[in-house]
Amino acid sequence: MKSNTRCQWSEKDDLYRAYHDIEWGKPVFDDAVFFEFIILETFQAGLSWHTILRKRENFRKAFDNFDYKKIANYKSDKIAELLEDSGIIRNKLKVNSAVSNAIAFMEIQEEFRSFSEYFWAFSGGKQIWNNIESYSDAPATTDLSDKISKDLKKRGFKFVGSTVVYAFMQATGMVDDHINSCFCKSEK
Repeated sequence: MKSNTRCQWSEKDDLYRAYHDIEWGKPVFDDAVFFEFIILETFQAGLSWHTILRKRENFRKAFDNFDYKKIANYKSDKIAELLEDSGIIRNKLKVNSAVSNAIAFMEIQEEFRSFSEYFWAFSGGKQIWNNIESYSDAPATTDLSDKISKDLKKRGFKFVGSTVVYAFMQATGMVDDHINSCFCKSEK
């Protein structure tokens, strides 16, 4: 029987606890959810995840519910509107990357039938279960995140360095980095 212990990082507040308990480390197969995390993780680069989570609903509203088909067609007027939106991170390079990443995302879908198939192929369709006693033991990058980052960049993605990609792998459940005593830790 699992304990009621959580990963220590998630004890910051209710927002973090809910994210930890419901989403983090749970395998994702839905392309819409993948794209939401691409937007959030790329905007998180250089910032805290807590900052992004607090602004998540603002991002959802500003970016048309993370609809990559709409985002791929954003023009200069929409980008200017986003850069004035104090509810999101107003970084011009990151806002522009949302558009180019949406285009690259759809190109991957066209080539692989879905982003999910493309992404999960890197791990052979299996979740990577790390032996984490303390969250400080979790890596920031791995050889696999390096490989995925390199491939995404080759395909035109921006703000997808290895650290961002590893956080994306954790968020979307390719990697389970819950501490071993956490009640959310999946079984091997």
